[in-house]
Amino acid sequence: MAASTWRKVLNTLQIGNDYTVKPAGLQWRSNTYFIVATVAMGMFTDMLLYGLVVPVFPYMLRDRIGIPPDRLQSNVSGLLAAYGAAQVVSSPFAGLLADCMTTRQAPFLLGLLALLGATSLLFLGQTLPVLMLARVLQGISAAFVWTIGLALCLETVGPENLGKTIGSIFGFISVGNFAAPLLGGALYEKAGYPGVFGLAFGALALDFIMRLLVIEKKVAVRYDSKDTSPVDYNTISDDQHDGTAEARQADDEEQPLLGSKDEEIASFKLSNDQSKLARMIPILPCLADPRLLTAFLVSLIQGLLLGNFDATVPTVAQEYFNAGSLKAGMLFIPVGVSDLLFGPLFGYCVDRFGTKWVSVVSYTYLVPVLVLLRLPHPGGIDQFYLYGGLLALCGVGIAGIGAPSIVEAGVIMEKYYAANPDHFGEQGPYAQLYGLSSMAFSAGTNVKIGDVPRVRHANASP
Repeated sequence: MAASTWRKVLNTLQIGNDYTVKPAGLQWRSNTYFIVATVAMGMFTDMLLYGLVVPVFPYMLRDRIGIPPDRLQSNVSGLLAAYGAAQVVSSPFAGLLADCMTTRQAPFLLGLLALLGATSLLFLGQTLPVLMLARVLQGISAAFVWTIGLALCLETVGPENLGKTIGSIFGFISVGNFAAPLLGGALYEKAGYPGVFGLAFGALALDFIMRLLVIEKKVAVRYDSKDTSPVDYNTISDDQHDGTAEARQADDEEQPLLGSKDEEIASFKLSNDQSKLARMIPILPCLADPRLLTAFLVSLIQGLLLGNFDATVPTVAQEYFNAGSLKAGMLFIPVGVSDLLFGPLFGYCVDRFGTKWVSVVSYTYLVPVLVLLRLPHPGGIDQFYLYGGLLALCGVGIAGIGAPSIVEAGVIMEKYYAANPDHFGEQGPYAQLYGLSSMAFSAGTNVKIGDVPRVRHANASP
């Protein structure tokens, strides 16, 4: 009895690997909604902690380190660039590492450990190199969270449900992304550093608990493999847990009368004569596929758009409306709310109608809306509301471009995996895939054209 209890404790903590004894809470811990909520919480925490400290950086550099006022902006830009560069460089390695491990949970927790270290260094750091190190760790954490989180989503819900899942997650985290700077500035004014980092450590604690509790679908199935009755994991079958069977069934049902499934699989077959580097990094041969490269390009453009909203909106708010940090932060709220409301809807459309039309319509819609951002000019509250309304319309388009690139890349890689299971191994190539996608997205977010609006604003001023 004592030995059985001890094995149950170890399995509950996911330390043991005795699959004859089920861990406590197996069913709800491996439930689809809980897994997706854990991924969403991880991404939300990453975005929250990224934005929470941005308005505090100038005060850190001035009060703690003694940076002179004329060097504050360049050093703040350096801290922001350190985060982006670390995420760009780390994302492919995070994907490769995750695909080499038997479960996603260990690298997922590793990313959180890096984020905890980064937050602690930001809270306690007294020199510029320490703050730089903190931002590098924060970028590494973001690489692990986004890469492994997206791979875990695909493996949990399958490609046929990925669109609405990603749309819902992106809508949720966009609120944290756009509200975090506003919240960080307000907390710093009211409670100083303890207020800002108290919220940060609270979010980390909740994130850690959820990541520790989650049990992946494919791990949960091992505990039930010898049961005579199947376990209902929110209508997700065991084959879906591997992210292949139902997608193949859907492809069979939609297959045209001319042509066969075998011919389609053959078109994704890779040569058996692969280089040593391709065997070490299995996704490399797939990068010759123009559809996959297009999906990465869409991720890059999406990041470019979002990154430049961060760069230009505060500038416009200050130069046009003489707005402080609080009022400038309020302008991000319409973007986040639109994304929250329309993200799941566009995600459903991606699952229902495919990625092509949703992305084409969304980007086409964004062209005139972005052009209309030239309409606001320096003025009173009416111009402030006009600018906020246009940002809300931009948020609708942003909600439409969130899911297509991720879903399209996943669908293409599903076909490569189905045609070449031995090449990719048991874990598949999904973490590597989303590592490259995360690299493209984060590269886009760090390409700022913040100086362009300044020229336009100056010309527009009376």
